[in-house]
Amino acid sequence: MNFVVIAMNETVEIDRAEALELLRTTPVTRLIADSIEDMVVRGDLLPGERLNEVELARKFGVSRGPLREAIRLLEMGGLFKLERNRGTFVRKIALSEAAQLYDLRAGLDATAGRLLCGSISKKQLATLRSLTNQMRRVKESDVEAFHSLNLRFHDELVFFAGNQALTDTYRKVAKQLALFRKRNLYAPSAIINFAKEHAQIVDLIEKGDAEACANALFAHAHGGRQRMIKDGELAGVSDDQ
Repeated sequence: MNFVVIAMNETVEIDRAEALELLRTTPVTRLIADSIEDMVVRGDLLPGERLNEVELARKFGVSRGPLREAIRLLEMGGLFKLERNRGTFVRKIALSEAAQLYDLRAGLDATAGRLLCGSISKKQLATLRSLTNQMRRVKESDVEAFHSLNLRFHDELVFFAGNQALTDTYRKVAKQLALFRKRNLYAPSAIINFAKEHAQIVDLIEKGDAEACANALFAHAHGGRQRMIKDGELAGVSDDQ
């Protein structure tokens, strides 16, 4: 019998031995917290939505105790907030805060690209190239598929840079920006253009051009920031949301 786990929006099948090892080495509260965060990244939980403890406890097959410990971890992570006498809610991130997070993400991406150009292995390069090839085959209407590939591409790229502090910071920022990044994919020709940009970034990594790669990654993230602000203004989104 195989088990299914979800990490960074990717569903992975593992066997019983691997599942037992995962449970042995990772606290149940951390596994639950990670799963709830992934629900936000996938859009199953939306900004402003309240966590239903009864439903979640049933979903994960645990008592309310471990679930509440997991929720406390989530509140410390910045993606959720506790409202006294009301419960825990997925945070609504204001445009101004999201813009600052995009600025931070742009710098993290650029640093990762600069580090990776001098250290990437053939296997890692093949992984990134495979992801960009998959992106190019995604239909413009299939935002969910591209969103998943996009999240994985950037997560792998940062992880391959080999700096754990960088990876941890990036993943925290990425989770808070996930829904904004997904909205950017609905613009006309967005998927085609993003797939092309990702492929060009991999080309620069393969050439070992650290500065050009860093600049391309920074510009890629900054472009997302500008589209987010423009879409927010067109939609009349206020800065206190």
